[in-house]
Amino acid sequence: MGRELEHEGNSIRSRKSDHIHICLNENVEAKNVTTGFEEIFFIHRALPELNLEKIDLSTEVFGHKFSAPIMISSITGGAEESLKINASIAEAVEDLGLGMGIGSQRAALEDPDLKRTYTIVREKAPSAFLAANIGAPQIIRDYGIGELMEIVDMISADALIIHLNPLQEAIQPEGEAFYEGALEKISEITEKLDVPVIVKETGAGISSEDAKRLEEAGVAGIDVAGAGGTSWAAVEYYRARRRKNRFAEEIGLEFWDWGIPTAISVVETIQSVSIPVIASGGIRSGLEVAKAIGLGASLAGFALPVLKPALEGGEKVKEKIEVIIQQLRTTMFLVGADSIKELRRAPLIITGKTAEWLKLRGFNIELYARRKMRI
Repeated sequence: MGRELEHEGNSIRSRKSDHIHICLNENVEAKNVTTGFEEIFFIHRALPELNLEKIDLSTEVFGHKFSAPIMISSITGGAEESLKINASIAEAVEDLGLGMGIGSQRAALEDPDLKRTYTIVREKAPSAFLAANIGAPQIIRDYGIGELMEIVDMISADALIIHLNPLQEAIQPEGEAFYEGALEKISEITEKLDVPVIVKETGAGISSEDAKRLEEAGVAGIDVAGAGGTSWAAVEYYRARRRKNRFAEEIGLEFWDWGIPTAISVVETIQSVSIPVIASGGIRSGLEVAKAIGLGASLAGFALPVLKPALEGGEKVKEKIEVIIQQLRTTMFLVGADSIKELRRAPLIITGKTAEWLKLRGFNIELYARRKMRI
């Protein structure tokens, strides 16, 4: 049994290291599908009637106050390289009053030597909003409430993320494409765990149908993590190519752009549930953060843009995030919104394929265009 656990721990460690190096060195973003945010437009206010420096970006979500509606998406852990990355991001979110999720903590449960790559985040971010993380296949087959409490306690987490990655599991040679019973397990966890449970996709989006089922299961929030950004099918494609696994390579290539575009997923989810929604998946600017909030999201998340800066240190991560925050503030100024609440009321137009998809699915996009502007 000890040898099996050691082998499993080494396998996970190697896989996590692969993921980091591939995301740093290869083009892992969607090729022929976009987030849809490029088809969404705010109405410019030539008379915003407010001052840029007085705009309030703060918001409260999951009982925690954020200085801006930004959360660094679950990114890594479980490999030696993760220590530096997580430490840098944690330093930045602490200084900026934001939040972050960490990568799946399965690696730390299998190999205690890897716990340090996760615990570093609370050391560096004593007051920031932090979310623990585990995958859906693991809650079905491997871990009960005891282990979930352990990973929450590991980083003194404010919430637990259960990530859904059926696409990646189906393509990954070591994948565990076991999802039967996932919803029932999620429901059990929301009843027994003391912290909010957030369910997060990993790049393929959340549909209206699944959002409703998750809300009924008692989750506190949903992170849509839609298509248009990092493609985990692409990451697994590169892993397969490096190992000369032609079979897995061809499957990864075919499903590179699979999923629901992020903007569409946000609208489908927002118009289907009454719990907080986090918009992530290909968000790369403060303007896109603003659009996500304008569609109704409570927070916006991103990970890939801070990965390379994280290798250089917390200050570099902070610099990157500060640019995005200033872009968000500028957008709010140009639409006449002096608060996040007002940004949600700012009219915007949904066009193109994004509008076509949402109309065919029966969602109301006209309500966004007909909001009354503050005068």
